[in-house]
Amino acid sequence: MKITGARTEPFSAIRKRALVHAGAQATAAQVQAGDSAAFLGLSEADLTPTVQGALKTLLTEIDDLRGEVGRLKARLAEVEGLADRDALTPLLNRRALMRELSRIRTFAQRYGSPASLVYFDLDGFKAVNDRYGHAAGDACLCAVAERLTANLRESDIVGRMGGDEFAVILVQADLATAEAKAKALAGAIEATPIRFGEWTAPLHVSYGVREITPDAEPEALVAAADAAMFVRKRGARIVPPR
Repeated sequence: MKITGARTEPFSAIRKRALVHAGAQATAAQVQAGDSAAFLGLSEADLTPTVQGALKTLLTEIDDLRGEVGRLKARLAEVEGLADRDALTPLLNRRALMRELSRIRTFAQRYGSPASLVYFDLDGFKAVNDRYGHAAGDACLCAVAERLTANLRESDIVGRMGGDEFAVILVQADLATAEAKAKALAGAIEATPIRFGEWTAPLHVSYGVREITPDAEPEALVAAADAAMFVRKRGARIVPPR
């Protein structure tokens, strides 16, 4: 069944007339002498040098537009990526990490794959800011971010939750595995003192671990890991009797 216009004129004829009127263009490869097939509804007789030139210009403009669309898509992807990044460190921000936590939780529920969340807090961070200034505090935060990233698998996910708090999602890790990994990560963070200008200070962190289960929402998982971290931090402050 042919598509027709208001006056039952074949659509191909309407298109041909519009292309000729608008001066549309085609490349030489698409318009070959002796080719009996019509190009965009145009017969070989219609493809005068003027029309061919107009078609070439049009196709060039289309290629330019495609290139611009590609550049805009790349820019959009870059902006979206920046929206997921922490302002100070190269880690994910809280919003992005919560999205990833929801995704991993769904995956674990669907396939029965273990995963765990580790919540880190930098001990004594306020004292560093108060004594040495915020630039020194930023250096501590960047050092923690670098040491976490350097000691994680590509499949693991790490983000800064805000302030001096960080979170790590360990895939394929049950609670026991995650506890062991969290201890190793804490050791990697604390192994080397941070240097900033003329001063040197040790880094200390507390952590809490919560296995990711389908019965707990992402916010509840974070709250549970944070609570476990607080219990560990409070226990570390208890001085044993002499």
